[in-house]
Amino acid sequence: MFSALPTARQDHAAQVGRCSLDAEHPDTIETRLWLEEHEWLYGLLRSEDNVSPTFRFPDLISACVSLVFLHDDAATRIFDFLGTQLVLRSPLTPRRRESMWRQQYDLLLAVQRSPANRHPNPKFQLDQLTTACVALCRQFRDADALVLRQARLNMAERAVRCRLPRPA
Repeated sequence: MFSALPTARQDHAAQVGRCSLDAEHPDTIETRLWLEEHEWLYGLLRSEDNVSPTFRFPDLISACVSLVFLHDDAATRIFDFLGTQLVLRSPLTPRRRESMWRQQYDLLLAVQRSPANRHPNPKFQLDQLTTACVALCRQFRDADALVLRQARLNMAERAVRCRLPRPA
């Protein structure tokens, strides 16, 4: 797992066991999640509905990102939340270190590099974008069930994408 955090050291030994054939790109990226959203996901992690398999934080966070990006206006929704709600929170709010799958990180990276995140607009970091996706998912009707279902869909998609060709 590599870290997208500016102060964290990258551990190349953590790349062992990933499905990617490209040795330079691991399958998970480290991020941070603001405490309020982390607590909600922790409740979902420990939920009796989270069984067979039991999804962990990378799955749950990535499911939230995927659900937000099902909408054509995902970037607008994210920046609206950041500019109206997250910006009002204390910048010293505690954050928890977690991971997400690379595919969902790439979606957030595109938003982070978009013109909406450039001068003269404020610059938002990965932890803020990730937190926005989780917060937006919390607002969905039947959010817990939606996130767990999306985690299953993401897992199935990763399994198909990572499946090695069978010998002939």
